[in-house]
Amino acid sequence: MQEHNKVVIIVGAGTSGLAMAGCLSRLAIPYIILEREDCFASLWTKYSYDRLHLHLRKQFCELPHMSFPTSYPTYVPKNQFIRYLEDYVSHFSIRPMYKRNVESAQYDQVSKKWIVKAKNVGGSGEMEEYFGGFLVLATGETTDPYIPEIEGLSSFNGDVLHSTKYKSGKEFENKKVLVVGAGNSGMEISLDLANHGAKTSIIVRSPVHFLSRGMLYFFVLLKLFPSSMVDSLLVLLSKLVFGNLASYGIERPQKGPIYMKAKYGKYPIIDVGTCRKIKSGEIQVLPAEIGSIRGGQVELKNGKSYQFDAIIFCTGFKSSTNLWIKGDDYLLKDDGIPKPSSPDLWEWKGKNGLYCVGLSGRGFNGSKMDAQNIANDIKSFL
Repeated sequence: MQEHNKVVIIVGAGTSGLAMAGCLSRLAIPYIILEREDCFASLWTKYSYDRLHLHLRKQFCELPHMSFPTSYPTYVPKNQFIRYLEDYVSHFSIRPMYKRNVESAQYDQVSKKWIVKAKNVGGSGEMEEYFGGFLVLATGETTDPYIPEIEGLSSFNGDVLHSTKYKSGKEFENKKVLVVGAGNSGMEISLDLANHGAKTSIIVRSPVHFLSRGMLYFFVLLKLFPSSMVDSLLVLLSKLVFGNLASYGIERPQKGPIYMKAKYGKYPIIDVGTCRKIKSGEIQVLPAEIGSIRGGQVELKNGKSYQFDAIIFCTGFKSSTNLWIKGDDYLLKDDGIPKPSSPDLWEWKGKNGLYCVGLSGRGFNGSKMDAQNIANDIKSFL
């Protein structure tokens, strides 16, 4: 078994893991970064659809210590964001160890180090051990694609795919396509399908908030006003911009978008054109979940049946981090989110040098503790 020693072990070479590596590099803190895929930021490079753009203005999406080129548009498209990440990796000489599937991580009270065991699935297949005084989880929420169990799904005689396999709607022109899952990916994939001439339907089971990109900047008011007041403002703006969508099969939650994210982890829909397509009838909303499937026939739990040529599951992910982080003090929730006793998860860290970065948890800003703060904290112990 191979052994490796570093001050910091980072698990995950997504955008948060890269940001963490960049900050540690600036402080000359030795680290190693383990990634189960064969590339960095695989969610962007391998598992995202072609029309994807950043939903926030570029100045809010920069990684630490490196700005986007001035030539980039306000809302950066996928291909340019990947190019930016490539430049970031090159600039900070980040060299992840790819095809390392972490199977356990445990803190040793004797050596005062984290022991991380990872299988080299890209070469020898042997188990490797990594030792570090600090462990940073940059595994995020989007770990393992999830497709729910549905009676008769295996009998469906059309195309079935998860959103991570979807690239463009052009291959679905004139086909009847059902999108399952009404999060941001489901809504934007529905828009892309409709733009390419697919006969698109989307299942929307639960109430959702629609916000425009511009409305996101009202979240800065949280620094000045109570969240309930900002929520009320956002709901009012949403009503003015999008109107009442109940007649189209979409209900608005009784609580505001900030409350829904903090309490239930539910993001609002950042609309980039889907709402207009729903109102025009180009996207049909089905307000009931699938009961069963028979061949190409999809029967919903409200008793209605529809014929489809393809089903695209935008049903999210399951995090597996909670399966390999060992010790009662470090247990995570089933979705991979750390569960401290305090409801304030904006800056979370465990004891014995365990940190989480890039896990959205229940805070609207994303990270529990941004990469630079973690790097500074680690530096204070050295």
